[in-house]
Amino acid sequence: MGLLLEPVMRPLFNVPGAGAFVMVIGFTSGFPIGSMVTAKLRQQGLCTRLEAERLMSFTNNSSPLFMLTAVAVGMFGRPDLGVVIAGSHYLANLLLGFLLRFYGRHEPQSNNPSPTAWSLRQAFRALLQQNPQERQPLGQLLGEAVASSVTKLLNIGGFIILFAVIIRLLKHAGVIDLLASLLGLVLLPLGLSPEILTALASGFFEMTIGTKLASEAAAPEAQRLMAVAMILGWSGLSIHAQVASMIARTDIRMGLFVATRIAHAALATFFTLVFYRPDGSDPTLLPVLAPVLNLFSYSPVSVITLSFITMAISLLLFVLLGFTLHFAWRIGKIFYR
Repeated sequence: MGLLLEPVMRPLFNVPGAGAFVMVIGFTSGFPIGSMVTAKLRQQGLCTRLEAERLMSFTNNSSPLFMLTAVAVGMFGRPDLGVVIAGSHYLANLLLGFLLRFYGRHEPQSNNPSPTAWSLRQAFRALLQQNPQERQPLGQLLGEAVASSVTKLLNIGGFIILFAVIIRLLKHAGVIDLLASLLGLVLLPLGLSPEILTALASGFFEMTIGTKLASEAAAPEAQRLMAVAMILGWSGLSIHAQVASMIARTDIRMGLFVATRIAHAALATFFTLVFYRPDGSDPTLLPVLAPVLNLFSYSPVSVITLSFITMAISLLLFVLLGFTLHFAWRIGKIFYR
């Protein structure tokens, strides 16, 4: 997979081709899966430390299920807003990924072939040359997958509960109100409603609680959506702690990740302001995407099925893009020989 998608990921994001899988699963599965898979790539030596930091910084996203259903439908009561929330969130991270390709570009890269050396034959050869002795039995793989999944779920749930308790304690101690006042020094002059500040202060620690408070605030809908975009972009200290736990056994640093969360919050807020249409007044928005949004309202099985379909389509698009870039390079080489 890494060899096959090298012509896509290296020119666009300056990360190895194996990062395409991290990107796809990070954009379809939510926090903190991107950091977990990135840590595995680093442990296997498939990327450098700088590439891992760059990759982790733009592949950690909020889950589409959370944004399209929990936030848009459950909190705002408007399914059409899911497109605005998720679109702004993903577009901001994609733009950050493209900009991050210039971060540390003079540092050594991982030992992967250049995009010009790519071929489908090399990808299949690399697949067949894997050492059969390193392959584990299917039963062992399934057992480890189940054990790892349960451990990760308990870990994530524990962080959510921990930060929910911390927010309640800080609320009673007055720290949340103090943080809201500090945020008001910056945001109130920009025209943001004071009722949003408490939600932002809570979202600074835990995004689920923050988005819930933002949706219930007595403020205009556009400002509530902008607050949600800020909270989801920053993602909360709870997510930061989860990411730190995922990369604890590697040499990946958190500095770039934290800096890009701030940039992500700003960009997502800007895109939300651009895309938002009050009362669904944009006639081209809802009818086109309504069939997709309706899939999320049937059952958990349909949601899981749609997630797998989305991942498969995303990987297929990456592969087709790799073919296109490769053949374009071959044709250009013939004409300019």
